[in-house]
Amino acid sequence: MNLHSKLLERKAAGKPVTVAVIGAGKFGTMFLSQVRNTAGMQVVGVADLNTARARSQLKLACWPDEQHGARSIDDAIKNGSTLITDNADSLIDHPGIEVIIEATGDPGAGIRFAMRAIDHGKHIVMVNVEADAVAGPLLARKAKQAGVVYSLAWGDQPALIADHVDWARAAGFRVVSAGKGTRYHPTYHQSTPDTVWDILDKYMKIRDRQSINPKMFNSFVDGTKSGIEMTAVCNATGLHAQADGLSFPPATRFEHAEICKPKADGGVLEKAGVTEVTSSVYRDGSDVPHSLVMGTYVVFESDSAYSEECFREYSMLPDKSGKYACLYRPIHMIGLELGISVASAALRHEPTGAPICFNSDVVATAKRALKAGEMLDGEGGFCVWGKQTPAATSLAEGYLPLGLAHNVKLKVDVAAGQRLKWSDVDYDPNNQAVKVRREMETVFRA
Repeated sequence: MNLHSKLLERKAAGKPVTVAVIGAGKFGTMFLSQVRNTAGMQVVGVADLNTARARSQLKLACWPDEQHGARSIDDAIKNGSTLITDNADSLIDHPGIEVIIEATGDPGAGIRFAMRAIDHGKHIVMVNVEADAVAGPLLARKAKQAGVVYSLAWGDQPALIADHVDWARAAGFRVVSAGKGTRYHPTYHQSTPDTVWDILDKYMKIRDRQSINPKMFNSFVDGTKSGIEMTAVCNATGLHAQADGLSFPPATRFEHAEICKPKADGGVLEKAGVTEVTSSVYRDGSDVPHSLVMGTYVVFESDSAYSEECFREYSMLPDKSGKYACLYRPIHMIGLELGISVASAALRHEPTGAPICFNSDVVATAKRALKAGEMLDGEGGFCVWGKQTPAATSLAEGYLPLGLAHNVKLKVDVAAGQRLKWSDVDYDPNNQAVKVRREMETVFRA
């Protein structure tokens, strides 16, 4: 609870935590809106392939023009300003930058930038959970060996859920399940960038459709993002994926202890110690009242009758038996909270969640019958969605990671609902992301 005081010490010493942001999208822009007012922290550079867009995003984040007029990295560091560039490598390579925020959202780019940051002794905050789901366990191991921090992004749901799990365990409770809420219906798995508007228009008032990327939004709708995020949680906490993935049971925020417990005790889980995502939509299409659609939760249990009585006394939302209880956070603020990860990495040398194992994977799963010769279009697209799968099953079956199911050609027909395999696609074995993923499979299979 002393990150702010540590930042003030760095400010007083004239040595603010120096940061580079790669990717000026929504997450990065939200961080930029807050870091401008964060004592003891300086954004030295913002890298985006579209520098005009980056400048526009800084303006949106209320940065005065003179604050991002640096002509070089050295000029930015010397004068406390910010460089806008399309050369992310130059930021990673510069010795004056301590922390790299990877916020591109592209798995291949994220893996490449993370590897380069580790090689150059930089802490990396991986906003890019898509990359983490593909190769995070190996990246975190390499970072630890290099003496730098690899961290999930505070403010995004995986880091918050990992914190819930850590809280419960540190307090002596057994974690039964953990996860988040989302808007889900079984038909959403077939959603595409063209049809996603039929769903979005029911609960979002988007006046300018050109202002959002429908493919990106579709990854939240079709179940992919939930699989990615719960995979990050499993690999950061040691929890497990259920054999058939997420079941998305509808639940109000007050029902999680009743629903997200093992089937043997009346819940929906195959066993204790897994992730689950609850839905804000009932199967008949009606809205769940008081849902956890933007929130996170952990369900835990105690073996003490006294603790169970305390659950009731202190309004811990127990189930009907009193054995299970839930703690939840109703919202997450993504990039507005990201400075916590940056400060923790630089000042405490601790991640706000990081992979410690390879328990879960996200597997490319056919949205419809696919034909040999088709090009897969990856996350949120027309061809596949990402299904959470136990890592042991994924390795044994040779399943294709969702993050690498982009711009690769199918060699065989694939039935709707079928999980794809490496052998089903014509992939490039020399692609860096493929090589890193294959290395991870070898390391963790052993």
